Amino acid sequence: MIYAHYAGLEPICAGGGGGCEQVQSSSYASLAGIPVAVLGLAGYVAILAALLAPGEQAQPAAAALAVIGFGFSAYLTYLELGVIDAICQWCVASALLLTMLAVLTMWHLLLSDPQA
Repeated sequence: MIYAHYAGLEPICAGGGGGCEQVQSSSYASLAGIPVAVLGLAGYVAILAALLAPGEQAQPAAAALAVIGFGFSAYLTYLELGVIDAICQWCVASALLLTMLAVLTMWHLLLSDPQA
């Protein structure tokens, strides 16, 4: 989606129907002039960096970033369904991935031994 945005191309969607294009061209596709896809990529990179970082603060940071990403993704899903009236398969895939990341990082955080 980032490449399609900056190259001025239509996003490729397997299902057709124009949902991805409709979402990508909506006024909600950017926040403060930054494409939402760029914000998503930055979020994924931040989560990965936190997961790979050493130290005891890395795990809570990864969980917090994943939960924030999940919340933002839930808001974007609401916009897709309730406001834009279109569904983008890339957005759905990202929402599912962020949901899994939030659940797994929180689960790992809650099950980890604080004395370790």
